[in-house]
Amino acid sequence: MNLRQFLRDNRTNVAIALLAIAAPASWMLRSWVVGEPPVNEFIGPPISDYVLYNATVWSYDTNGLHSFTMTAPRMDRRGGDESLYINAPVFEIASKNPGVPDWHGNAPFGWVNKGGTEMRLDGAVYMHRPAYAQGPMATLCTSNVTGWPKENRMQTADQATMTQGASVMYGVGMRASLNDNHLELLHDVHGVLYSSQNNATAKPVDCRNLVAAAGAGKAG
Repeated sequence: MNLRQFLRDNRTNVAIALLAIAAPASWMLRSWVVGEPPVNEFIGPPISDYVLYNATVWSYDTNGLHSFTMTAPRMDRRGGDESLYINAPVFEIASKNPGVPDWHGNAPFGWVNKGGTEMRLDGAVYMHRPAYAQGPMATLCTSNVTGWPKENRMQTADQATMTQGASVMYGVGMRASLNDNHLELLHDVHGVLYSSQNNATAKPVDCRNLVAAAGAGKAG
């Protein structure tokens, strides 16, 4: 039997064999000419089911009292767990004590869970409380804060700079309970403290100026 007769008698099997050879061969040829497909290296927040612009979020404690307000130019709600990813948040933490002003602050990025019971402030965080009858202005500079708005608690493992009037404290790691105006630095703590009388009359210090001066000193 010659080759032509063999191919005619087995044309179905031959066609299947040729397709089996051609498919991987064409894929190999394409890979050689075009190259490997690019790797998707995008890292970012999960896909949102909706986006809010110029939005405001309010949080209330277990007694129904206002505890936290956050505004931002953009908030993305994650579809899976309904948490919020927030750009450039500006926030207010309500005081629980009469006559004591609220804390105000901002951060580059934020996150709040569905129930508003937990939040994160990512990047550099700045907070300040205006002066009032019982105390001078207070400021706080730190980063990457985790907070529990309904309890008015927050903490960070990063460096923190706290000021009240002219008194300044530095440390690494911080815990704060804003209901009773208690802020605690955990490690490598140092600073300059004034008596209440001297602190009330001295020029107040803003932690942002201290952080900027420290950064300029390191750069120099």
